[in-house]
Amino acid sequence: MKNQISKCKNQIVAKSLLLTLLLGMYSMICSISLFAQDGNAGIAEATNKVKGYFDTGCDLMYAIGAVVGIIGAIKVFNKWNAGEPDTNKVAAAWFGSCIFLVVVATVLQSFFGI
Repeated sequence: MKNQISKCKNQIVAKSLLLTLLLGMYSMICSISLFAQDGNAGIAEATNKVKGYFDTGCDLMYAIGAVVGIIGAIKVFNKWNAGEPDTNKVAAAWFGSCIFLVVVATVLQSFFGI
């Protein structure tokens, strides 16, 4: 008798777990279908948001470039005063990285048509 009660309890627990799993999957499928949208509309919205933040991003990029440029100028100055032979190479690398930041901002600006 005890064995049958235990078996019955196990079946009830198994059925309730299965029902919970099925209800969870059903609610997940319903929520996924509610959030679906047109792909073109999503891409257009993302493009508009990027265009809205682009000027702020460019200003941030220029500020980072200014800080990196100052650090580079200090490093080049220290190498020059120390008489190290690779000063020209380091100066060209830092100058090139600052030019790269400006060129990237210009290219992205023309790419997004801003």
